[in-house]
Amino acid sequence: MALAAPLAVYVLAALAEIAGCFAFWAWLRLGRSAWWLVPGMVSLALFAWLLTRVDTDFAGRAYAAYGGIYVASSLGWLWLTEGQVPSRWDLLGGGLCGLGAVVILAGARG
Repeated sequence: MALAAPLAVYVLAALAEIAGCFAFWAWLRLGRSAWWLVPGMVSLALFAWLLTRVDTDFAGRAYAAYGGIYVASSLGWLWLTEGQVPSRWDLLGGGLCGLGAVVILAGARG
């Protein structure tokens, strides 16, 4: 249960980062208005703030564990927001990254 809180923060951070980056993608690649950048930048600031909420002594460890959650969350975004079903290779890679994040988090606490 000690991993539930940091994992939840990481998932929220990933959603904030993905949404913020997608705002830039929408502006530059999909031809959306530059006004998309306003909520995008707020979302990216929220992402950075959320990463500071994880209880760890070292930023690098927080970022490394977050990376695994980010990959898995990006695949969820791919499927749920962009309508592209992840391939089995996407899912395998995302699962491995997620497992790596859990190992980092569990090891840091043990």
